[in-house]
Amino acid sequence: MSKTVTFGEIMMRLSAPGRQRFAQVSSLGITYGGGEANVSVALAQLGMPAAHVTVFPDNDLGKAAAAFFQKTGIDTTNFQYIPGRLGLYFLETGESIRPSRIIYDRYDSAFARLEPTAFNWENILNGAQWFHWTGITPAVSAPAAQACGDAIRTARRLGLTVSADVNYRRVLWQYGKKAGDIMPALVEGCDVIVCTTGDAADIFGIQSADFQDMARQMMQRFPNLKKVIATRRDTLSASHNRLTGICYDGAEYTESQTFDLNPIVDRIGGGDAFMAGFIYGTMHYNDTARALAFATAASALKHMVEGDFNLVTVAEVEQVMGGEVSGRLMR
Repeated sequence: MSKTVTFGEIMMRLSAPGRQRFAQVSSLGITYGGGEANVSVALAQLGMPAAHVTVFPDNDLGKAAAAFFQKTGIDTTNFQYIPGRLGLYFLETGESIRPSRIIYDRYDSAFARLEPTAFNWENILNGAQWFHWTGITPAVSAPAAQACGDAIRTARRLGLTVSADVNYRRVLWQYGKKAGDIMPALVEGCDVIVCTTGDAADIFGIQSADFQDMARQMMQRFPNLKKVIATRRDTLSASHNRLTGICYDGAEYTESQTFDLNPIVDRIGGGDAFMAGFIYGTMHYNDTARALAFATAASALKHMVEGDFNLVTVAEVEQVMGGEVSGRLMR
């Protein structure tokens, strides 16, 4: 079975316990995560070979983060270490009408200072079937954007499927370029993207309130695109959402069933779980609707798992796909 390769920064996550606010806490819980790495870990939990490529600071924090991922079952062969700092993010989990909050502290991290020529993408992608990146990586720094572009071009040359979650984060674009300056050239190399109407407007200037129309315009602009996917989230409160998977393949529009998520345990990584589920579903089912159903069920389950990672099995996802959402005790 061919592997999936992901590329992006890994950060330390520092979380306020329970539903406490930052002003109340005297200690923070530590874990690690990153959008692309979360995809690899989710795939590994589903029994798929997956490898992540990243750069850590060459210090004890970087080594602790690397050791954390080495326990997840992903291939960590292409972890690199250079002088610098580890990116951080702080999470305060909301409840009901009080939203969750994230504060990033990742400026000038070791990953942002990577050397693009340090990655031999021919070797890294050898034997792989899929390459995945997100719009966060080219937002971090010019070197990261260059390395991401090199990886995409190599993946296409080698015949891999290339996917991206375009994931617009305005506050991250701080090195003199805007998303619209960099992202179009990268998305040109993609087969599958996660993109909302808001992302399409902010990054590509495509104005449409309708997902199908937006996806159609994206495919006209980027002819290599075969599928545009997303989740439609109805936020009733911080702890109660409804989630539906949507997909347009140039000919047909598909929706998954809608999952009622109440109460949410941890929504961080829900989009990454969706992407990992779609990769798995695409590789295992010759059916876009079934792949989308698997992806959405996987994302729904992630909302009930603490931490960045979707620690669920294929059997658990397929059980939810089959309609078992009662959460009754399993013996």
